[in-house]
Amino acid sequence: MSRRSSGFVGIWAEMQRQQQRQREAEARQRRQEAQQARAYQRQAAQSHREYRQAEALRRTEELDAQVAALQGLLASGCGAPAFRASTLLLPEEVEPFDPGEFARPVPMPDFRAYQTQSGWTANRRAQAQAEARARFDQDWQAAQEAEARRQQQLVSYQREYQQWADARLAEIRRHNAGVVAVTEGVRRRDPEAVVEYFTAALYASTAWPEGFPRQVAAAYDPSALQLVVDWELPGFGIVPEAKSVRYLSGADQLKETARPVSRRRALYKEVLAQCMLLVLHELFAADEPEALESVVLNGFVDGHDPTTGRPGHIVLATVMASRSTFLDLHLAQVDAGSCLADGLRGQLSARPDQLTPVRPSRRPHDVGHRVVAHGGDDEPDLYAMDPIEFENLVADLFRAMGMQAVTTQRSGDGGVDVDALDPAPIRGGKIVVQVKRYRNTVPPTAVRDLYGTVQDAGANKGVLVTTSGFGPGAHAFARGKPLELISGTELVDLLHRHGLSGRLGETGRGTTAQPVPSAPAPQPGPPEPPGSDSPLTEDHNILGMAWSGSVALDVCALVCRGNRVLSDDHFVFFNNPRTPDGAVRALSPAAPDRAAMAVSFDGLPDAADRLVLVAAVDPEADPDADLSGFTDACIRLLDSGAAELGRLEVSDGRPGETALVLGSFRRRSNGDWDFVLGGKGYPGGLEALVRDYGIEVE
Repeated sequence: MSRRSSGFVGIWAEMQRQQQRQREAEARQRRQEAQQARAYQRQAAQSHREYRQAEALRRTEELDAQVAALQGLLASGCGAPAFRASTLLLPEEVEPFDPGEFARPVPMPDFRAYQTQSGWTANRRAQAQAEARARFDQDWQAAQEAEARRQQQLVSYQREYQQWADARLAEIRRHNAGVVAVTEGVRRRDPEAVVEYFTAALYASTAWPEGFPRQVAAAYDPSALQLVVDWELPGFGIVPEAKSVRYLSGADQLKETARPVSRRRALYKEVLAQCMLLVLHELFAADEPEALESVVLNGFVDGHDPTTGRPGHIVLATVMASRSTFLDLHLAQVDAGSCLADGLRGQLSARPDQLTPVRPSRRPHDVGHRVVAHGGDDEPDLYAMDPIEFENLVADLFRAMGMQAVTTQRSGDGGVDVDALDPAPIRGGKIVVQVKRYRNTVPPTAVRDLYGTVQDAGANKGVLVTTSGFGPGAHAFARGKPLELISGTELVDLLHRHGLSGRLGETGRGTTAQPVPSAPAPQPGPPEPPGSDSPLTEDHNILGMAWSGSVALDVCALVCRGNRVLSDDHFVFFNNPRTPDGAVRALSPAAPDRAAMAVSFDGLPDAADRLVLVAAVDPEADPDADLSGFTDACIRLLDSGAAELGRLEVSDGRPGETALVLGSFRRRSNGDWDFVLGGKGYPGGLEALVRDYGIEVE
């Protein structure tokens, strides 16, 4: 017969069983936690896949919507309201006078609020009453003075409002009179009025999607009642390259499915045909005065002629449509390509994606029996042209653009070479024009002088025309002011577009020679920087960098083509203070700047299209610092005389980052330079940053 042990062995066995149960419980808990973790991971993975699949679907739907909008361009555009000049008329009313706080009189004090019963004796009560009266009299006097000031301010405010209201009403009436004058001019078949009216109709249209160009040139032949229009068409990129987007779960990637090239080409031709028909629809729909018997429409894109390589307008479609024929069309039901080619006997490029041109029958500059010559050695070289002849050519250009223009006398002209008057009722007014027959970059001082002339002459706008280009200092000063800067390449394009001739030297591009004799003498520059072995050129700029915070920084520059530095020698930093050609040099900063660079944009290599400015923490001065203390930073753009031309704001630094791209100056197609804000930060300091630009760091 057995018996239960109650001694040491039994206690030990019970402990073993408890430990086993505990281990089993812990094992069960671990299995449950692992199951929960796997379930969470499956759910997270499922959620991630669903998110990525939804993103792929959204992008596919966007592509489908873009294509649908392109396919329905003509139908939706025909639903837009027709242009009427009456919509440009402004009501002859101004905001009513609102005196605001001046309408409320100053409250006068009430003596009853000053009376008091304090004091146990007659003398004390009398003293208290006297003190109350004194306070009341003082407050009464102050209130009376405040009320007098309020009434004076109210009268002054009413006078200012009346002056503003009278000026505003006069402006509205001038505007409305201009609209009426244009409308009457259209009825009289005045060419300038007709062009102004139908150009406004195209610009004011709501039929075109965002991103479509609206460049137009037009002329009117009153004898034939024919409007001749050049209209810019969208490029091949308007048709999306991708057809759809799908999610690859194995690689966790979104992959685009390419749209077949043949389908892209077909859709692009369809879009161009719709654009041509839509322009014709808008013009004839706007012709309430019945000034048009026919329209010659040429659709062009900006590009390089495949046969000559020259930049310019390439005509991809052309058509001549009579009013009676076009109004018989039912545009909602037509096939755009067939309608343009067969119904209206127009021409559409066989390969518009490859810029294969068509030959238009008539261009705007042909109206009036003026024929333009595009390119060729028979065109006058603008650099070699006589200064007076050059000014006359610019005046001819403004007249060809529909303005009144005369050249000024050679002396006492107040800095004006051409006086122009734009008769347009909305954007017109007096324009002062200066011409600079330069080869080097026009200095910012010339732009500042033009602005002073505009103010002194009371002009609406100032235009500076040059055969060269403008640096970032000139563009920075002109930004936000009534100034327009026309570079040499833009001037040649305008001349060709309006039936005039001109070229820039042998290749159409300016060289880096000295200014022609009509250019003013350059101003002296600042002292030579330490460490330089040749003087600075007079047409350089100074880039002064300033920031808040105590962090010590090295400011560097990289001369690049795209995102690759030209060479290690084109990286300007503390161990290499200048580029080999001296176009970029480090300078000793002058307050309030904490770093400075001298840059001659004209002197940068032809291969360079970008000057990148970067800042990095100095590891020797601040080994533990980051860019969180780099705030309120800006680049001061100075001319060669250290006069400030403008300020370029840059991004603040972020914690954990030790190097930052401040921004880059980028060369435009016309040779000018624009500033593009940076902001990319690097936790690995200057070494990590320059590796991105192709510099090997040992």
